[in-house]
Amino acid sequence: MPSCHAVIIISLLLILMASPCWSYEAIGPGCHLHPFDVTIKSDRRGTCRGTHVVQACVGYCESSAFPSKYSVLLASSFKHNITSVSQCCTISKMQKIKVRLQCRAIRHEEIEIFTAKSCQCDMCRLSRY
Repeated sequence: MPSCHAVIIISLLLILMASPCWSYEAIGPGCHLHPFDVTIKSDRRGTCRGTHVVQACVGYCESSAFPSKYSVLLASSFKHNITSVSQCCTISKMQKIKVRLQCRAIRHEEIEIFTAKSCQCDMCRLSRY
């Protein structure tokens, strides 16, 4: 029969191994689809409303900074002395999905919203959509 301390240690190890912070996605660079719930209202009063799971792009991508080449220094009058290269986690493909809204009466409305279909590390910029 295992000792009480051994049972506690094994239990803690199982909890840590099951924890999402120990997964590869959580500790390594990457950009991944992540589901979340949205509630959609037809107006401020919520006359018609519905909920749906949509996908977002979550994660981080690699970046670096290094001293600029001499040619860059000359071209910038020695003002651009550090060159940075970075990418952001962004949506690469989207798709429309239909969300059914329940109205106060027994009637329903259907609207289309967008959800991320795939993600990638890409140039950082304002939203394209």
